[in-house]
Amino acid sequence: MSTTFIQRPVNTLQKRILKQLYFEKAQSCATLSEHLDKSIPVVTKALAEMVEDGLVVEQGFAASQGGRRPQMYSLPPRKLYTVAVAMDQLTTRIAIMDLLNENITGTKHLVMDLENNEDALPTLIKEVNDFITASGLPRAQMLGVGIGMPGFVNTREGRNLSYLHSGDEPLEKYLERMIGLPVHIDNDSSVIALAELKFGLAKKHAQVMVINVSWGIGLGMIVNGQLFRGHSGYAGELSHIPIADDGALCVCGKRGCLETEASLLVVARKAAAAMEKGHISSLLGWRKDSGKLMGDAVIEAANKGDQFAIEVLSEIGYKIGKGLAILIHIMNPELIVLSGRGTGAGKVLMAPIQQALNKYCIPSLAAYTDIQISQLAYDAELLGAAALVMETFDEAAGK
Repeated sequence: MSTTFIQRPVNTLQKRILKQLYFEKAQSCATLSEHLDKSIPVVTKALAEMVEDGLVVEQGFAASQGGRRPQMYSLPPRKLYTVAVAMDQLTTRIAIMDLLNENITGTKHLVMDLENNEDALPTLIKEVNDFITASGLPRAQMLGVGIGMPGFVNTREGRNLSYLHSGDEPLEKYLERMIGLPVHIDNDSSVIALAELKFGLAKKHAQVMVINVSWGIGLGMIVNGQLFRGHSGYAGELSHIPIADDGALCVCGKRGCLETEASLLVVARKAAAAMEKGHISSLLGWRKDSGKLMGDAVIEAANKGDQFAIEVLSEIGYKIGKGLAILIHIMNPELIVLSGRGTGAGKVLMAPIQQALNKYCIPSLAAYTDIQISQLAYDAELLGAAALVMETFDEAAGK
């Protein structure tokens, strides 16, 4: 699928320049030349054409370090766009961002259960197409659609083995055909880790584990400064490590998985059961028709000091910490980032996580692993979905 813009087609070198400026912000011609392994005259010519077409702007001169100050180049606002889709098992968010990662349209929120839902795929396609149309932005200026989604996502084949089944045709190709733009899919936790690697706390770190605290407990792995997806894209299934001898049956067919002990679904179920019994909590006023999911309501209540909500979240925090102890023993990361939906309660979770690490983790290993709450928080998956488009933008002509 060719990509054309305002005046002329964008060649491969210009795509690489756009990608570099997207991830690294303003750069000089010399820096671009070095990074792209192209001569300065070749890069200068490409930049001149891009400035003429409005795809790149001259930002001024860099600070003086002796000698002539270099001209800096950056991306303009509201010129080219990515469509970012962030999905979890129960909700989907859609936004259109420019290449400065500014949310141009605002975010559309949909409550859509993916489990055993044959309408999920056609609904997703309709909502994305309708959202693009309603934005009024030209499709010719949209570089593609990035989608983070739960489940076993085979990135090499563009398939999701868990949700959104598209028959014999790979899901990625099917979506591309139905939406009419390049589409890139990946597991939601990997997409969140990509956002942390490119824009968040993991930037410039080599060994980072990114924990997606959501309806499951996902893991995005950054190994040697690169997103590690494993042989088929399934690396990081932290949800399914066993931390209990029995417990609820997991979707994987086993019992005692971290997901069945410490996810926001567990929080929601425990809170709903307690409210039915009349447990004293501000959550007694929560209604299913309020438009707010119970897991989110518990987080909000905990941040307002609700004792019951704090207790429920502390319980899952301790179990997450137990899982992290196993992860630290295997991977010895320099940094663990708590990201995703559940980081709205990050301060509540940190104390019980540390308590579990004190009990289950070898002190000499835990001492060299820093644990931080994501600064991107719930926006991480949307940012990662946009980055997913740009990560392979210079390879898109070969798709």
